[in-house]
Amino acid sequence: MAIRMKTTVKLSAKGTCPSHSRTDIAVRDVGFTIDEPEARGGTNLGPTPTDTAIAAFIGCVNVIGNKCATKLGIDIGHLAIDAQCEFDRRGVTLEEEIEVPFKSVTLTVRADGPASQEELGRVGAETEKFCPLSKLFRAAGTKVEVIWQKA
Repeated sequence: MAIRMKTTVKLSAKGTCPSHSRTDIAVRDVGFTIDEPEARGGTNLGPTPTDTAIAAFIGCVNVIGNKCATKLGIDIGHLAIDAQCEFDRRGVTLEEEIEVPFKSVTLTVRADGPASQEELGRVGAETEKFCPLSKLFRAAGTKVEVIWQKA
């Protein structure tokens, strides 16, 4: 009898906040720190909350992109992913409420495997369908562009 994976799961994380800018996060059996730079009153022990959101998008494209490549039978090798984000800081500075703080996010995904540019396009299209962080940013009104290219 095959084991069926659950289609919906509950995710959880815990944060303790030793200062106004630092949050120590625990997820499963791993931990990390989210913090502000010293120039903004933090201790610079980790990325900012907004940096963490962009980093999560990079990680998601890596994981989902590799799953899609495997499903399609395409060898993409290893990925290097750069992100550029236009972020409207007026909300975080309490100047005014901003409906879409992440105005745009562009990821450049470079694959070092033997996949052709056409095959990378197929992997990119499939990844866009399934990457939850891509969907989250798009649903929030962010202009998202993910460029797949050979390294």
